[in-house]
Amino acid sequence: MRILPQSSALLICVLSLVGCRTVPGKPVPSTEAKRPDQVLDFATLYQENCSACHGEHGRMGAAISLANPTYLSFAGTANLQRITANGVPGTLMPPFSNGSSGMLTDQQIAVLTHGMIELWSKPSPLAALSPIAYAATLQGDPTRGAHLFVSTCSQCHGADGTGSSATTTSTGSLVDPTYLALISDQALRSIIVAGQPGQGMPGSDEVAAHPLTDQDVTDIVAWLAAHRTQTPGQPYPQRPQFPRGDRNE
Repeated sequence: MRILPQSSALLICVLSLVGCRTVPGKPVPSTEAKRPDQVLDFATLYQENCSACHGEHGRMGAAISLANPTYLSFAGTANLQRITANGVPGTLMPPFSNGSSGMLTDQQIAVLTHGMIELWSKPSPLAALSPIAYAATLQGDPTRGAHLFVSTCSQCHGADGTGSSATTTSTGSLVDPTYLALISDQALRSIIVAGQPGQGMPGSDEVAAHPLTDQDVTDIVAWLAAHRTQTPGQPYPQRPQFPRGDRNE
């Protein structure tokens, strides 16, 4: 009888115990792997679908902060689910519902929206104030909005909306046509009402001696929107006119 070296015998024993699944180059099936439509963990869903625009923890992203109790109270569960599912046409917010060319199920969208509210919501000061509708229902008055902008927003944004160097919280121009082409009236409305806590911008309940009303917010948005142009970014610079040589040359 041939006696195998001790190392070879040990290798055979190990392989017999673990089976062929651990042979190098052969995939190991995982009993914990889930299909994308089976993931129902809020942290995973938020990280993979929302954090790139809204910030890792719902703040300091390029898009509006979701970890803002005032915004969550203002928008409400139904609007959060609708926006997540259908996106916002004409903006960079895409639809996430698999019924609207997205990748998430209705259940996953519900997990996302309810998770935001459970983690980041708390009693909002808006609850004690005259309600401001999420979507505008009143007719805006740009002229009145201009006066309100001066009295409530000019300290940081300048009286004409082009910015101010008077404070450390000054921002760029809000009336630049290119900026206005990239932001919707609804986004302007949401920012005015909810503020941007991570960037030092107060909400509609803090910007003035008296909280802004629904009509006030609508009028300010109307004044900002009046600065939009049909062709933002134009006119393009004209081509330089070089002197022509003699046609007979």
